[in-house]
Amino acid sequence: MSDSVIPSRDLSWSRRGVATRLFLTCWLIYSLHFATNIVRDIYLALAIGDHLSFRVDEYAGLHPDLFEHPGHGWHTGANPGISLIGAAPYALARPLIDRVVAHVNASRQTTGQQPPDYHSPWPMAREFFEKAWRRGYDIKFALAAFVMQSFGMAPISAGGVVLMFLYLSEITGSRRQSLALALVYAFATPVFFRTGYLNHNLVLGHIAFAAFFLLRPRHAPPSQRRYFAAGLLAGSCILVDYSGAFLAFPLGIFVLWRARSSATDWLRPLIAFAVGAIGPILLLWFYQWRSFGHPFYPPQHWMPPLEWIDEQGFRGVRGPQWRWAWRLWLDLAYGLIPSCPLFLLWFRPGPMFRRVDRPHALLAYGSVALVWLFLSGVDYIAIQADTGVRYMAAVFPLLFLPAAFCLVEMRRLYASLWALASLVVNWSLAMSRDVERGRGVLDPLLDIFVGGFRLPALTTLSRLPGLFPALDPAGVSPLPLFALCGALLYLLWRRWPDAIAD
Repeated sequence: MSDSVIPSRDLSWSRRGVATRLFLTCWLIYSLHFATNIVRDIYLALAIGDHLSFRVDEYAGLHPDLFEHPGHGWHTGANPGISLIGAAPYALARPLIDRVVAHVNASRQTTGQQPPDYHSPWPMAREFFEKAWRRGYDIKFALAAFVMQSFGMAPISAGGVVLMFLYLSEITGSRRQSLALALVYAFATPVFFRTGYLNHNLVLGHIAFAAFFLLRPRHAPPSQRRYFAAGLLAGSCILVDYSGAFLAFPLGIFVLWRARSSATDWLRPLIAFAVGAIGPILLLWFYQWRSFGHPFYPPQHWMPPLEWIDEQGFRGVRGPQWRWAWRLWLDLAYGLIPSCPLFLLWFRPGPMFRRVDRPHALLAYGSVALVWLFLSGVDYIAIQADTGVRYMAAVFPLLFLPAAFCLVEMRRLYASLWALASLVVNWSLAMSRDVERGRGVLDPLLDIFVGGFRLPALTTLSRLPGLFPALDPAGVSPLPLFALCGALLYLLWRRWPDAIAD
């Protein structure tokens, strides 16, 4: 967006005031688009919140990624980082959730109620709902998933948007321009779509970008505290998912280069970074030891293979494969460019290299390339045909940065068209999340343009006429909720007193 897009008169609010309003705006809108998907990470979060345990025995048979390890009980086939995050708000809300669940289950037992029909088009979803209902978990899952998304996933993504705003405002020198770009990042990229429920891939991206932010060029070299914090974040990337190693590694190389080029005692920054990183890694090893009896083998080592995934190499991980490499960018169901046309601007690096310190720009581009090469050798990429763009969520922030600087240099009309195209796609994905019907991201677009606005949670409720007979089976209009949200946002941006000046 050139100066013709954003007026030269800058925002009268302080940077802190803008950041606060931006955070609350994103938190509210993300929570409104809560999706009811019960993913594997929720089960471990429940076990931690309920029993301070890593075992998920009580949920056996409810998800294909839950498996029994002889002598150690049932576990999930994933790293625990995102579940630890989800467990925190759930533990706080648990007394209320337990009371509601106990009341509902007691009422069902008294009346002898049978599972209502769930009018989902997906057989596995109907089967899961019936199992969860019969075992008394349906209300618990719904409330816990909402709490974990609204008070875990949504504020983390909102914080990631604020970091993007702060980073861009330092580079561009304009709060107004940076606010516009941050809003594009928040709602015109798949950050919007993936924030619908607890998602470790996107959280990994936010954590890595926070480390990238801490190591940004400044007038003085980063302090030892910054190096330690960056190391803590790099280690947390691995705690969340082992693919995080391909983000932690370039961060470590960057710290080494930065320390060698700007510090008299170059070992001290490296030590601070390493000390920070080791904490989350030790926690991961403790989890693996407690769960599987061995600290160094990942959960995937013990997990039985999925029947419908053709695994080759180590649990489906091998060298880069062309069949996945191009699909990660272009597949209609989960490719980066169909899911976010803005990401096509990543291939125009000039504007970013003109505005950002070259080593920092190389770190951003190198991290994206490294993650892409690694994921192009992972056979489990195939599951994205059902879930939509997911694995590359770890680099959404770093993909957006070059696009943002391209928008800054564009004329108003072109920048607006790029942003609008991506907004339409991603808001449609956030409202209607089904990409597995054969036309990829085109199906959510058709759903919204033909069937009207919707919200995932309302769609789920409308498919349960036995529980909610007053709701229209064809769908429930979200317009009253949109109007309420709009009123709150108006008050937030127009009526609040200004924050304390920076």
